[in-house]
Amino acid sequence: MASDEGTVRVDSWIWSVRLTKTRSLAATACRAGHVRVNGERVKAAQALRVGDEVRLRLAGRERIVVVSRLIRKRVGAPIAAECYVDNSPPPPPREEVVQVAVRDRGTGRPTKRDRRDLDRLRGSLEAARRAAEVAESPEH
Repeated sequence: MASDEGTVRVDSWIWSVRLTKTRSLAATACRAGHVRVNGERVKAAQALRVGDEVRLRLAGRERIVVVSRLIRKRVGAPIAAECYVDNSPPPPPREEVVQVAVRDRGTGRPTKRDRRDLDRLRGSLEAARRAAEVAESPEH
């Protein structure tokens, strides 16, 4: 299940501790330069040791973990979480899903009710945009 001796490939370890869904995704991230070990860009075959800091940029988020245990095989999430210390910044807040008015093609012009719904949607977006601008202003 786990081995605490020697070294492990960085792509294999990233996949084993469930930072990526597949090992090929981990290898691709290494090739693209999205994986750094102790501040240096690494190739997929780079040897990893206990105490190394791994930075992985994936899906617009940066994960910063310190290796506390080396494993070669993928394990369950609770065991995988014990193999590293997570120093990542908190994930960005999930923005509210913006509703998009969807009309079937060929249904003709919007009805009065459809138009009111669209105006209400656009108005709420404008109000949210104005509130965000006010919150970001240096006066507040």
